[in-house]
Amino acid sequence: MLNQFSRTQLVFGKGAMEVLKGASVAVFGIGGVGGYTVEALARSGVGRIDIIDDDKICLTNINRQLLATRDTVGKYKVDVAEERIHAINPDCDVRKYKTFYMPDTKDDFDFTEYDYIVDAIDTVKGKLELVINAKDAGVPIICSMGAGNKVDAAAFEVDDIYNTSVCPLARVMRYECRKRGIKKLKVVYSKEKPIRPIEDMSISCRKHCICPPDTARKCTERRDIPGSTAFVPSVVGLIIAGEVIKDLTNFDRENRE
Repeated sequence: MLNQFSRTQLVFGKGAMEVLKGASVAVFGIGGVGGYTVEALARSGVGRIDIIDDDKICLTNINRQLLATRDTVGKYKVDVAEERIHAINPDCDVRKYKTFYMPDTKDDFDFTEYDYIVDAIDTVKGKLELVINAKDAGVPIICSMGAGNKVDAAAFEVDDIYNTSVCPLARVMRYECRKRGIKKLKVVYSKEKPIRPIEDMSISCRKHCICPPDTARKCTERRDIPGSTAFVPSVVGLIIAGEVIKDLTNFDRENRE
């Protein structure tokens, strides 16, 4: 029967669509990268999507985040994402958590419920906790490395963390994963050398913070304020979604049903 996922079924086949309908994916962080990942998962027919982010949409998110518009500034990202997912697929089971994932919040989640985990958060401590918990639960995970301060969207690639180079975040993750005995980790990263943001205090969030009221983690508390574009985080998010979909369905170009 013709439906909103028919064109996807022409590529992946009926069996794969049934797998996606029964799949449960958790996306940690739904900003510039994670927002596009969630969008693609919803449009691919994933049956359950857990969205985890404690942040509210800020005016400065509009340049790169799918969920950010003038109408959504000040709203929780997970609330906006839930509404958007249901506008795409009313049957999708959306579970939202207004939570900043760190070691002290890990017990809020049962990782064994998931078929796949997406790490789109920007703190090393949180990323490592996600990786460890995913590995302990035997659930595949894919991690986004640095997308800020970059302009070459075509440079991003999928690889194991131990094959990465140049990316500063990947370098730290390699070191920390090796210390913890993590043998492999699928990541999306770029060898493009990050651009140093222009130091313009007239438009700096550090001097002119406009975070919505009651924002838990304001820009003024961040160690660094990265620059960003509309076209780099979106590409990273879509690459991640593509890997999740292909892995979940064991996609084989030559053997589709």
